[in-house]
Amino acid sequence: MAAARAHPHPTGVDDVDARLERTIEELLDDRQAGASICPSEAARAVDPDDWRELMPAARAAAGRLAAAGRAEVTQRGEVVDVRVARGPVRVRRPG
Repeated sequence: MAAARAHPHPTGVDDVDARLERTIEELLDDRQAGASICPSEAARAVDPDDWRELMPAARAAAGRLAAAGRAEVTQRGEVVDVRVARGPVRVRRPG
């Protein structure tokens, strides 16, 4: 069953989006400095059964964290804008 999505907050971030952001940060906190995660790890942690449905939201959460300077989204080791990146991306802490 997909994680229930509450009514969006005025900022456009609903409860599931906020959980994805927190989960990304927790996963990064648990990794060694410089290590990265796949957004799918956060989606799976939030909803193990229907994580694929959360992938667009997980990528968006990574993008919001990057915009806030709390993460970087990379592709083949280079920092990218997740909004335009196609294919697999990774998320890491900034420099």
